[in-house]
Amino acid sequence: MSNLILMPTQVRERNFNQVAKEAEIVDNLSRASSNLHFIEANTQEVDIYHLSNECITPVFAKDNELTINHAQFINIIMAAVKDYFSGEIVDAPKIRVSHVIKGRTPEAIHKKANELLESEKTIYYERCAFSIDVPSIYETIEGNKLNLSIVGVRAYNQMNLYSKKSPELFKLAIGFKNQVCCNMCIFTDGYKDDLRVTNAAELYNGAMELFNNFNPAKQIHLLQTLGNTTMSEHQFCQILGRMRLYQCLPTVMQKRIPRMLLTDTQINSVAKSYIHDENFCGIGGELNMWKFYNLLTGANKSSYIDSFLDRSLNATEMAQGINLALHGDEEYKWFID
Repeated sequence: MSNLILMPTQVRERNFNQVAKEAEIVDNLSRASSNLHFIEANTQEVDIYHLSNECITPVFAKDNELTINHAQFINIIMAAVKDYFSGEIVDAPKIRVSHVIKGRTPEAIHKKANELLESEKTIYYERCAFSIDVPSIYETIEGNKLNLSIVGVRAYNQMNLYSKKSPELFKLAIGFKNQVCCNMCIFTDGYKDDLRVTNAAELYNGAMELFNNFNPAKQIHLLQTLGNTTMSEHQFCQILGRMRLYQCLPTVMQKRIPRMLLTDTQINSVAKSYIHDENFCGIGGELNMWKFYNLLTGANKSSYIDSFLDRSLNATEMAQGINLALHGDEEYKWFID
């Protein structure tokens, strides 16, 4: 695994205001076309030009201070990725947005909606997620190629924009993406769920710290071990049943059991994919924990943007925990009893 040890590079000084504003950083990179998306739900694909030039920037209402908008967020993280992984291939970001907020320019305030010109309409997106792949850093597990990938999430609904300017919330993760299905594999040391910053420099430094603390060799080893354990179809069905029961348990009982964040709809998706997904199904025979893990991460792609990374990490926790429970560990035993 020595080829996967990531070493920090010497970071050159940057004008962070320029980094935050210039979409050209990523706009000139080639885009790989694919029908597979790392997240689906109710999202749509957009490009950096649209976010930079066709969307307004929300402000903190009480002092009219600008937020770090989605395009700036992506550019800052792209700059950090290119600096930290200097010399590696870095793909253009794949961007997904949801929950469009529509408005209009002041001169069109009295017009009917169907009379508005395109130049009089304003929009921005409440939620944005992006994925930046580093395809030159990869490993193969169970015949599946996994590229290193960085994922960022921004959701304005998780902030109070009606107040004065305060630290802004971002979520950032680094992990591996299964290229067969674009499922994200997020581990604890590669996830920052509460990155609060007040400016571009702090956001850049937070990203660099996350990259530096990430241990890719450890993650790959843990993913490889999942392929060494199998469960019977009966055990798989029992686990699905317990996962459905978990949603109905009283809060006091849920607190005694490791958390499980997938919804009933997503658990149903796991069952459906078990039957129909030609890559990870196991009907009529044993199912290894690597395939079970991909069934969980595949179902998670239907999550809304603001809960996507939390559930990605939880899919890892569930797969690891049940894997240990099959070997006699007590923590996740409730799911297989």
